[in-house]
Amino acid sequence: MPNRLAQATSPYLLQHAENPVDWWPWEAEAFEEARRRGVPVLLSVGYSACHWCHVMAHESFEDGPTAEYLNSHFVSVKVDREERPDVDAVYMEAVQAATGQGGWPMTVFLTPDAEPFYFGTYFPPEPRHGMPSFRQVLQGVQQAWAERRDEVDEVAGKIVRDLAGREISYGDAEAPGEEQLGQALLALTREYDERRGGFGGAPKFPPSMVIEFLLRHHARTGAEGALQMAADTCERMARGGIYDQLGGGFARYSVDREWVVPHFEKMLYDNALLCRVYAHLWRATGSDLARRVALETADFMVRELRTAEGGFASALDADSDDGTGKHVEGAHYVWTPAQLTEVLGAEDAELAAQYFGVTQEGTFEHGASVLQLPQQESVFDAARIASVRERLLAARDGRPAPGRDDKVVAAWNGLAVAALAETGAYFERPDLVEAAVAAADLLVRLHLDEQVRLTRTSKDGRAGANAGVLEDYADVAEGFLALASVTGEGVWLDFAGFLLDHVLTRFTDESGSLYDTAADAERLIRRPQDPTDNATPSGWSAAAGALLSYAAHTGSAPHRAAAERALGVVKALGPRVPRFIGWGLAAAEALLDGPREVAVVAPDPADPAARGLHRTALLGTAPGAVVAFGTEGSDEFPLLADRPLVGGAPAAYVCRNFTCDAPTTDPDRLRTALGVAPTG
Repeated sequence: MPNRLAQATSPYLLQHAENPVDWWPWEAEAFEEARRRGVPVLLSVGYSACHWCHVMAHESFEDGPTAEYLNSHFVSVKVDREERPDVDAVYMEAVQAATGQGGWPMTVFLTPDAEPFYFGTYFPPEPRHGMPSFRQVLQGVQQAWAERRDEVDEVAGKIVRDLAGREISYGDAEAPGEEQLGQALLALTREYDERRGGFGGAPKFPPSMVIEFLLRHHARTGAEGALQMAADTCERMARGGIYDQLGGGFARYSVDREWVVPHFEKMLYDNALLCRVYAHLWRATGSDLARRVALETADFMVRELRTAEGGFASALDADSDDGTGKHVEGAHYVWTPAQLTEVLGAEDAELAAQYFGVTQEGTFEHGASVLQLPQQESVFDAARIASVRERLLAARDGRPAPGRDDKVVAAWNGLAVAALAETGAYFERPDLVEAAVAAADLLVRLHLDEQVRLTRTSKDGRAGANAGVLEDYADVAEGFLALASVTGEGVWLDFAGFLLDHVLTRFTDESGSLYDTAADAERLIRRPQDPTDNATPSGWSAAAGALLSYAAHTGSAPHRAAAERALGVVKALGPRVPRFIGWGLAAAEALLDGPREVAVVAPDPADPAARGLHRTALLGTAPGAVVAFGTEGSDEFPLLADRPLVGGAPAAYVCRNFTCDAPTTDPDRLRTALGVAPTG
């Protein structure tokens, strides 16, 4: 019989709706039930594309005796971390503080007052590798609860007090300057892996936000080392197994330092961020590889993640049916030499094995290889390779597909809107811009209420119940601002302004510090607040960047002051932990550069000369430059006010720090003014 999760909109919660565990969603009634029964709460947090979440569910939550024990001695609460990032953040902070590590599935035991007292992540069904079994953990917690309640309450109280004392040292109220950004670059060079690209060791995550900083730093200062680190890392990732060589798009991370074997789930946020990064790398260098990867990643998002309503689904699972009914990680993506021969015939299979690095021993499990593009001396026939790739992709499409999490997350869709709008504009692909507009329309139609407050998620055209958090407001505003620059439609600037007004009034305190949840949101044991980037830009640094862009568009002093105050934390953290505040460093680069404000006025937006000037403006590498495009006298954008045509011809105005250049009708002069690299 289905449990209470059967009514959920989250695909992750629905995966547990048939468990014998009597799950509750996160709601006040669950804690009232624990209080009434006098039992502790088991909080289990995961997400639908999480491999080990599926493993623990199969081993423990689908097991009758384990479920019976849980139902007798606990109230069990299941949370999708993607729907409730606030709940996840608060308890993950507690787990990391107590154990020094964290991850998903996250397993936390709470009092009926939601105070945590025992933590873990994945627990196996039998003791192994020094880990107790899940049943042993449950019995130990239940025994402590029954026999040593005072001790449990004391531990829980101490943890909550410690968390309350971990308020962020706001650092400086001033944004970082040249010195701090130079120190951040130096610190990155120390952690850079020169041989393989990227930073640190295994597992290796795509450093999208750091690359954005490196590209902006190079654009502003000319530092060749910054561009080299960005370009080399992008090339190594694009040649590695982390990138899908047949279908485009990136996996979550690489389990090794060489980018060979990925953790195969594909997340919307990674692909949105990386699509934009590769488009920006092409803008800076004209790299053919960057162009190809940006477009293939954009096409992957539209083809495989777009929902019927026009939004973008959250993720594709790592696991899929291997053809025998068994779900195996990577089954959809990997190849043996025999499988290549079956699809291609012996001669083309040999070519494919060489081109994609497929070996007899395999680079993954059971003699299978993840496709890569190793550097090699041989010259390959492009038409033959295209044919090989086409046939392999067609054969792969016949394999069982990984599951898709159809949940539309506001923040990640904001990132996708920005990436698709810019990629479509750079490469003259109006279909990609149209996909960005459709996703933005969905966010306005379904995720915004009459007060322009955001709902975090929707599914199948139905809005979820959870309020948007800071990253939702900031990333959706970022997407709308990019869309405004690309389309010349001022309504997107207006909507960004409404969202950022909420950031100023509901997410910011009097000192200028930002919180992840609104002042009027559900009260948790602590109000979460984290300025460091993780898999996505932190809400804090994303808000700083969007506030700065909006101020450049409108001249709003309060928005600019809020951006500068928010960037104070980057002054404190940038030189010390630059890998974890890349988006904040990128926003600081924009602040140091102005950012520049570009207005392109035209007698007719369809005029080819006007469109050429507009595209040249969008291709400017000046960090964080904003672009307004419209007809003379238009009130669509504040930047267009009092900007006449020049001799009746389309003209571009570039301003920076309250000073404007003379208007120009010449794309080459505009290119020079915006630091545009030749792109061919």
